[in-house]
Amino acid sequence: MSATLLEYKCPCCGGKIEFDSSLQKMKCPYCDTEFDMQTLKDYDNVLNNQPADDMNWESTPGNEWHEGETDNLSVYVCNSCGGEIVCDNTTAATHCPFCDNPVVMAGKFSGDLRPDYVIPFKLDKKAAKEAFNRHLQGKKLLPKVFRDQNHIDEIKGVYVPFWLFDAEADANIRYKATRVRVWSDSTYDYTDTSFYSIIRGGNIAFEHVPVDGSSKMADDLMESIEPFNFNEAVDFQTAYLSGYFADKYDVTAEQSIDRANQRIKSSTEAQFASTVNGYASVTPESTSIQLSNSKAKYALYPVWLLTTSWNGEQYIFAMNGQTGKFVGNLPLDKNAYWKWFGAIAGAIGAAVFAVLSLLWLL
Repeated sequence: MSATLLEYKCPCCGGKIEFDSSLQKMKCPYCDTEFDMQTLKDYDNVLNNQPADDMNWESTPGNEWHEGETDNLSVYVCNSCGGEIVCDNTTAATHCPFCDNPVVMAGKFSGDLRPDYVIPFKLDKKAAKEAFNRHLQGKKLLPKVFRDQNHIDEIKGVYVPFWLFDAEADANIRYKATRVRVWSDSTYDYTDTSFYSIIRGGNIAFEHVPVDGSSKMADDLMESIEPFNFNEAVDFQTAYLSGYFADKYDVTAEQSIDRANQRIKSSTEAQFASTVNGYASVTPESTSIQLSNSKAKYALYPVWLLTTSWNGEQYIFAMNGQTGKFVGNLPLDKNAYWKWFGAIAGAIGAAVFAVLSLLWLL
């Protein structure tokens, strides 16, 4: 015959709590929090009965291409990164928009899914150049040589594949919150921290949660130029590709579900947490999300990619072709950085010295 030893952990600090016969309550020996038996039983029932996340999707995004629709589309293949770039027959391509290496014509486009939607480019190449120049302004730690001698190697308009996820999320989230009271007397300073278990439940709907469908495009880069305004999306037609590139997706909708779930879960937690007010801290302890009416669509979003090289390194910048939002990393002038750091450190040192001198005089 085997025996099972039951242990309860304190909801406030996580320590092991035991029954105190003098109080006739459960008490934590670490933070001295007391619990009556019914409260602890209710809390334990909440933990045991909360369902696990159910964030499964039943989706069939994209459509089949219409007969003859791909006759005027060609595919360029990059021998360096392996990227496949779709464009019309009038587009002259000499370099890959992702790694800037030469690309070769592979032949007529075929296969893969037809996009459901496309957001057409609203901003042209000139706007991308102007945004790049604005991006350089005010950067005091940018090497002067980069600013003066830098030239843009390549600017290409690329339709980037995105999977768009719609769903309704029924969520139950439990938070641990605290309130802190501080006071003093002539001898001691006191801090009293009260812990609360807060439960929020409800339904929240998501539309067009985007997940980049190209492994060649860094997720953080694409998310940095969000949001795209889906209200301006139109039904896909190949005519919108004229004069631009279209990156072929190499990450399927099924492979993108985990990323979509992460974005939905974090957004749900943040939205529900915003309703918990009046506490010093709020920390999610457990989350249960059930998805319903889930579906996915396939869309192409407009992005200007700019590549430039300096000091033997290549820098890639991206601009939202609809809104103009521009992002990209810049090189650091180390000499300027250390001069700036030294000036700041010197100013802080002088201020500390002045305070100490004043205290000494007092």
